[in-house]
Amino acid sequence: MKRLYGLIAILLIFLGVAYVQETHQQKTKKSSMPTVGILQLLSHPALDSIHKGIIHGLATEGYHVNKNIKIDFQNAQNDQSNLKTMSARFVNENADAMIGIATPAAQALANASSTTPVVLGAITDPKGADLVKSNTRPGTNVTGVSDQAPLKAQLKLIQKIMPKMKHLGIIYTSSDDSATAQYHKFASLCKKEHVDLKAYSIANTNDLNQVAQRMVSQVDAVYVPTDNTVASAMQTLVATANTKKVPVFPAVDTMVKAGGLATLSIDQYKLGVQTGKMTAAILKGKDPATTPIKFESHGEMTVNLKTAKKLGITLPKSVVKEAKQHGEVFK
Repeated sequence: MKRLYGLIAILLIFLGVAYVQETHQQKTKKSSMPTVGILQLLSHPALDSIHKGIIHGLATEGYHVNKNIKIDFQNAQNDQSNLKTMSARFVNENADAMIGIATPAAQALANASSTTPVVLGAITDPKGADLVKSNTRPGTNVTGVSDQAPLKAQLKLIQKIMPKMKHLGIIYTSSDDSATAQYHKFASLCKKEHVDLKAYSIANTNDLNQVAQRMVSQVDAVYVPTDNTVASAMQTLVATANTKKVPVFPAVDTMVKAGGLATLSIDQYKLGVQTGKMTAAILKGKDPATTPIKFESHGEMTVNLKTAKKLGITLPKSVVKEAKQHGEVFK
């Protein structure tokens, strides 16, 4: 009987040691799994597409969600207080890197920590938004990818489609640093090209319908920069513009799908992929301070034939051909 008790005791000790070792291994494995916090300003197709691209970009570099990397995704729903709270959450959980999708999200992350790497998920003007000291050498814990639109090419496209245009309107959110920066750059281009540009700004989506009604009664076409607030209410803008048969030329391809007429834009999903790859490089040891902001200069043609038909506009054959061959056509 004593021998039996001894065997049982040895077995229990063996099982106990095995349990401790397995628990330790699990903890070690868990602690070795990096955490990346992704903060998105709000939900709309362009930002959602960037988010999907980020996940794919990480995967191409060997980081697979819930296998060897933890993703803490937070959507602020365009609420400033949420941005601050969610940024603090990432810092408190000791995230290995943080990604900001849209300028306000990136600014909130940068304000939350000066040490945790912050990767910009397609931010139009990083230096102008005071996120980096220089686009070529950020000099801080922040770097990333820019979604700066090819403004000159977009203006030429508008002129090609609307050769008799007399007045061009631009609508943007006054509190959006990126949208405001694009407005000033676009205004400068219009001045050089002798295009009469009329500017209209909104504070939030509640202003859009009223401002849009006034705008479409005064212009022949509308340009929308990379503006998350306007993008989230694109259908409202298009519906208002359609009443006067005024075409809307957005900076982003997803806004053409929502009813815009045409654009020559940077693919949002590809920007997300680049962001994911840059994040992976930082997780592997690359220093954000010396990693230049990545800019994508090649735009792709996107047209909406359904919108063109509704407005009674015949798109140039060369534009449609380019969209079919190298871009996207919505019917």
